[in-house]
Amino acid sequence: MLKIIRAKIDPESRQKVAEDLKGYIKVVVDVRRKILAAGAEKQVDAEQLLLEDGSLQADLWGAGLDLETGEMDFDSLINLRPQQNRSREILDQEIRREVEVITRSLLLE
Repeated sequence: MLKIIRAKIDPESRQKVAEDLKGYIKVVVDVRRKILAAGAEKQVDAEQLLLEDGSLQADLWGAGLDLETGEMDFDSLINLRPQQNRSREILDQEIRREVEVITRSLLLE
């Protein structure tokens, strides 16, 4: 269930966005607007939803959260940007930190 999350998610909705990937949530975070889209099997779908909602491409970063372990990864095809980020991983530590803080604040209790 793909949705935009603008405020802390309730436990029932969190379970729904984690259903497709069995407790793992793929997210795309807008670091400027401090919102995210979650629940897609492909981050490109979440990215498209945020772009349609008014986000700018340069502000969007892909990551994932494992609800069981609480671990995050910062690996997504949408992170590949020839001029800014030459990897699927988010290389800039400040952006990485922002993505983690926003993700945890909106998705975890």
